[in-house]
Amino acid sequence: MWIVDGGKYAMICRRFHRQPFCYNGGPLAPESVVSEYQIYHNPRCSKSRATLALLQEHGIEPEIVLYLEHPPSQAALKRLLAKLDISATELVRRGEAEYKALGLDTGSSEADLLRAMSAHPKLIERPIVVRGERAVLGRPPENVLALLG
Repeated sequence: MWIVDGGKYAMICRRFHRQPFCYNGGPLAPESVVSEYQIYHNPRCSKSRATLALLQEHGIEPEIVLYLEHPPSQAALKRLLAKLDISATELVRRGEAEYKALGLDTGSSEADLLRAMSAHPKLIERPIVVRGERAVLGRPPENVLALLG
């Protein structure tokens, strides 16, 4: 399993190699693609865990992006939205306290939502699985099966 800047190997890597990304204890450039698949993962989320398990059941070890620890930039979110083929309104979690606290509502602009999701990654719907130029939300987890074919 490949973990982007979050697992014990990444911690070893940061400590000894002073590089933010690594695999199996060695340095890895952030732009390197280790797996054909990426999952924007929250280990505390049952849907995210189920989606990861489903990928693994199909023999896929995705690159794990711990987006709560390392939020995507607004530009990265725009790229994800293009791959998902949805708007920011469809990616934002409206039930989160931050959504209301930031004064967001259904009339909020794409730019405002992107800014909010980048600054407050808890607002990003999860999990997101990416394969090449396509992505899907793992809600329900079976949605990721569309990327396998």
